[in-house]
Amino acid sequence: MNRKYSSLAATLALGLAALTGAAHADEAKKPMEKCYGVAKAGQNDCAAGAGTSCAGTSKTDYQGNAWKLVEKGTCVTLKTPKGPGSLEAKA
Repeated sequence: MNRKYSSLAATLALGLAALTGAAHADEAKKPMEKCYGVAKAGQNDCAAGAGTSCAGTSKTDYQGNAWKLVEKGTCVTLKTPKGPGSLEAKA
């Protein structure tokens, strides 16, 4: 009887893992775009302009030349204390 329940539990676990993997695969396929001015300090995705080299190097919140990848079409709708996100770097 224990084997029956162990087998059932293993089958359920594999099924859930497959569903979870499929959900993440769908997220990865969504088109993304760079959105400037929406990253908190140290949370930019890459290359935040002069004096920075890559991810996590922005110095201030909502730095105009620091970007994060966001779902395509959502950048300019993101609101920050310094205004909306931008598809182009701000000075």
